[in-house]
Amino acid sequence: MLRMARRLFLAALAVLFGNVAAISAADAERYWVYFGTYTSKDGSKGINRCQLDVKTGKLSEPEVAAAVGSPSFVNFSPDGKFLYAVGESAGKNGGGVYAYSVDAVTGNLTKLNEQGSVGAGPCHVEIDPSGKVVLVANYGGGSTTSFAVKDDGSLSEKVSFMQHKGTSADKSRQSAPHAHCSAFDASGKFGFVCDLGLDQVIVYKVSANGELSANDPAFIKMPSGCGPRHIHINSKNTIAYVNGELDMTVNVVKMDVAAGKFEVIQSLSTVPEGKPMPGYSTAEVRIHPSGQFVYVSNRGQHSVAAFEVIEGGKLKPIGHIVGNIKTPRGFNIDPSGKWMLVANQDSNSVRVFEIDQKTGMATKTENVIKVGSPVCVKFLAVAK
Repeated sequence: MLRMARRLFLAALAVLFGNVAAISAADAERYWVYFGTYTSKDGSKGINRCQLDVKTGKLSEPEVAAAVGSPSFVNFSPDGKFLYAVGESAGKNGGGVYAYSVDAVTGNLTKLNEQGSVGAGPCHVEIDPSGKVVLVANYGGGSTTSFAVKDDGSLSEKVSFMQHKGTSADKSRQSAPHAHCSAFDASGKFGFVCDLGLDQVIVYKVSANGELSANDPAFIKMPSGCGPRHIHINSKNTIAYVNGELDMTVNVVKMDVAAGKFEVIQSLSTVPEGKPMPGYSTAEVRIHPSGQFVYVSNRGQHSVAAFEVIEGGKLKPIGHIVGNIKTPRGFNIDPSGKWMLVANQDSNSVRVFEIDQKTGMATKTENVIKVGSPVCVKFLAVAK
């Protein structure tokens, strides 16, 4: 009974964290790992995949799972049957949004269809808890597009297109809107979109068919000049962690979605210097599957900042994870919570770090593979 309860609990966490399919055992022995990349003539050719051995942390040799232009972000449906990707340099009507069916035994991807992102520079794709709505953040266009998911996993034509408007403090980076990431609350009725150019996390109401409408309040106001990039909501749906790309911070947002109350209750630096430096920027924020730790990747400073979650969801800095890290745009933690995979965009590699389950800090292992310009990491349990 205890083992079954543990499986159910971890499976529920997997849905909330978007790391692995709920139908898969959260304590699987092996995971498929899919990498979003930037493609080039002599580098990556699209979405790459390999296997992670959970016992040893070793990665198999990567191979191309789907040839597509610059699939910089990929994500799974909650049941793990489908994978969705954005293509920044390919597609029609602004960029490509691609739907694939997934064979969890072989790891093969079969393309179902593609749609245009409508806005320029699609950089992030998110799927709601029901698996029926997809949100795409268009960085260059400063907009959000929604799609409905058909019964076969393919994407409908756009359901909604929301153009963001405004500017903020940093005129070199915030003279226009730049949507960068989206997330759903646990109910799937609300979507949260980080806009780096506005210093806002925009809040949308989301209908069952994916139609977006303005919420009241319409956005969460972030610290001026922070440039919100990515958001990760905790399993209780009460706290969101948002990394500021421009000011090298992690921001803690207290949430009462039903009441429409949102408040930034803490803002901490992610770098030892305590302030942004030339060439520095944060990239991604992730909560450990246990809910006890939060991590933010630092480009330029070449580290992953680690924090302990304390009372009220606030954070306490615990150190910086380093070791052969170079431009860690994307990283992720496997559902067991034991391994952190860091995608080194500028050294064309993915390295495995082992996480101490008590302290939350991680140490470099010698497990590393070559992947061209990796920028996103996602897990799916290998089916037997």
